[in-house]
Amino acid sequence: MKYSYIPRGVCSRMIELDIEDDVIKSCRFLGGCNGNLQGIGKLVQGMEVDEAIERLEGIDCAGRGTSCPDQLAKALRAAQEA
Repeated sequence: MKYSYIPRGVCSRMIELDIEDDVIKSCRFLGGCNGNLQGIGKLVQGMEVDEAIERLEGIDCAGRGTSCPDQLAKALRAAQEA
């Protein structure tokens, strides 16, 4: 399943996911801190969705109350519900 998510409160403008059998096949961020977000995308590749959510949910960036990793967790939850 391909899923796109528009994050809120962070620098990235979109998160594109490809999920098969509850495993993240690819994760791509548009905008934001390119090198860091490419790294996060590679790290979650092959990871089960629930594990990625557990690891990333609640991470804060500069007191914003969210971060790109936290928004990825939200995107993964939304993809599960779609």
